[in-house]
Amino acid sequence: MSNPLLATSGLPAFDAIRPEHILPAIEEVLADSRTQLEDLEIHLQPTWDGLMAPIDRINRRFERAWGPVAHLFGVLNSPELRAAYEEALPKVVEFGLRMRQSEPIYKTLKYIKANDVWKTLTPVQQRIVDQRILATELSGIGLAGDERQRFNDIEKELSRLSTEFSNHVLDSTKAWSLIVTEEEDGAGLPLSLRSLAAQSYNKSKPEGAAEATPEAGPWKITLDLPSYNPFLQHCRNRALREEAYHAYMTRASSGEFDNTELCRQILKLKREKARLLGYENFAQVSLAEKMAGKAETVHEMFETLLAAARPAGEKDMIELHELAIASGQAGPIEHWDVPFWAERLRERKFNFTDEELRPYFAHEKVLDGLFQLLQRLFGITVVPADGQAPVWHQDARYFMILNEAGQEIAGFYYDPYSRPENKRPGAWMDDCLTRRRIDGSLQHPVAHLVCNCTPPVGNEPALMTFREVETLFHEFGHGLQHMLTTVEHPEVAGISGVEWDAVELPSQFMENWCYHRPTLMSLARHYKTGAPLPNDLYEKLVAAKTFRAGSMMLRQITFGMTDMELHTKFDPEGGETIFDVQKRVMERTAVLPMDPRDRFLCAFSHIFAGGYSAGYYSYKWAEVLSADAFSAFEEAGLDNEDAVQTTGRLFRDTVLALGGSQHPMEVYRSFRGREPNAAALLRHTGLA
Repeated sequence: MSNPLLATSGLPAFDAIRPEHILPAIEEVLADSRTQLEDLEIHLQPTWDGLMAPIDRINRRFERAWGPVAHLFGVLNSPELRAAYEEALPKVVEFGLRMRQSEPIYKTLKYIKANDVWKTLTPVQQRIVDQRILATELSGIGLAGDERQRFNDIEKELSRLSTEFSNHVLDSTKAWSLIVTEEEDGAGLPLSLRSLAAQSYNKSKPEGAAEATPEAGPWKITLDLPSYNPFLQHCRNRALREEAYHAYMTRASSGEFDNTELCRQILKLKREKARLLGYENFAQVSLAEKMAGKAETVHEMFETLLAAARPAGEKDMIELHELAIASGQAGPIEHWDVPFWAERLRERKFNFTDEELRPYFAHEKVLDGLFQLLQRLFGITVVPADGQAPVWHQDARYFMILNEAGQEIAGFYYDPYSRPENKRPGAWMDDCLTRRRIDGSLQHPVAHLVCNCTPPVGNEPALMTFREVETLFHEFGHGLQHMLTTVEHPEVAGISGVEWDAVELPSQFMENWCYHRPTLMSLARHYKTGAPLPNDLYEKLVAAKTFRAGSMMLRQITFGMTDMELHTKFDPEGGETIFDVQKRVMERTAVLPMDPRDRFLCAFSHIFAGGYSAGYYSYKWAEVLSADAFSAFEEAGLDNEDAVQTTGRLFRDTVLALGGSQHPMEVYRSFRGREPNAAALLRHTGLA
């Protein structure tokens, strides 16, 4: 039987890929790629076609062979897949280093930059060459001998540690559960959570045990967010809230899944890598390829936002404390009390609950409303293509994107529901196939859109929280930038080549539409009656948008400033721990002191196992851009359909179409006609 990972056309055969296919496929691709690279280095030509086309041929093999493996690692993890992935990963990393550190390729890039051939390149091609020269220099091309070897060893070790970090987070999240048996402890929980928790209990109940029911339990609470978040918001038993909170905030921080030492090793290796490259710290390496450029610029943004958010956050906490005391809580507010009393305060202020909204957000109807919005804004049609593409799980679906002429221009897989047994937490978009020309034919871009929404329970359809709706819109924004690109150079098509701190612009921009009345009304229908969301509930939802905005902003500033501190001033070999750094940051950014048991950093995958090292600030940086971008629609008139469509097409043809082919500030100016400012963000969050 042929190996599905060696296919060179079509969509990946996800239903046929098995762990035993991984190593043979990767070894064959690596052998072929080494031969191609060696041949390229001998016959290099200092022209675009003589250099970049052969590199693209090599990259395509990895897109086809390694891309599906990396995707399955996140959505269908198993001991067998994990073992195969971890065996193949060092080989892939090693070849990537070999390619990025190719002296002949680097010298040819520098020659192109310095000679007349530069004038024959398009501006997009010139940007690609510039980006590749910088990336090559950051990959250790300037190092030789023992320093080069040490750099390569660091890269391989960082890759291994990051995989181990992710596995520990997944395993520790999966390992903990709380069985709630007392009727009074389940009484305050919403029906949706009791149904999910009863279903979860029944899936793993002891042999011979009675079936759980939503009404009587037992209820199994897990650290998966569709279970954990509503439990903290609604559980009346303060001791159980504390138990769940402590379990969540100490994931992967003890026992066989302990990431504490891994965090220190990762930071130590990144600092050593930076110094080998001639930088003082890893933040300088990270920011060399980002829009902000330097740590001082990031700190200036944080200080501006902190000045606006801190007073509002302090006021938020006073309100919670007063409500808790008036309601009979003994003692001051603790971290595990905040979600509970915040939900009670929101119910009082706005007289609605998340559970009142959930019946109006049936998953399929939300998708339909989102797709209608995309048609209005960007002139595209989303067509279900179930059965036309192999999928990895029965929940996963495939869709096609058609342009205004009805032509297929892109596609995407959508994997919506939480599966804590084999799917990593969170939500993300990743590329499956990138837009590029192959032998004269155009390869359409294909995206992976992955969420961890509340799954269907029993015979009921999947009903979403409003936050899950926002998350879906967010990830779709990333997907749109990947799928609607008009660039045919894969290095800068879609999200590729976009400076990391600008890449959240389309995703955060899309979240704004969740509060736009016509958009929300198009997707919010009661799943039983078909009745639209009542106007009073809509008004309350909009009014609640800025509820505790200061606290929410302080939370993000805490994450971002901790990340920057760890990658600038922190000494991994000194006497201070990463938790000391977090505590020091929180003394400025958090209203409640840090819980002494807090070990959240041990599960902070964004910076220790993802691409956000010295880059978590990007969420706030891009939120400034996204709020300012949405204000263009407000200025045009959100009730003016022609103006909305005109502005939407302009956003499509600039931010979404140009991707990484231009510097993000140039792209933004093309859309907005000026540079962004923070006024819209502070206005939207009620902090101005």
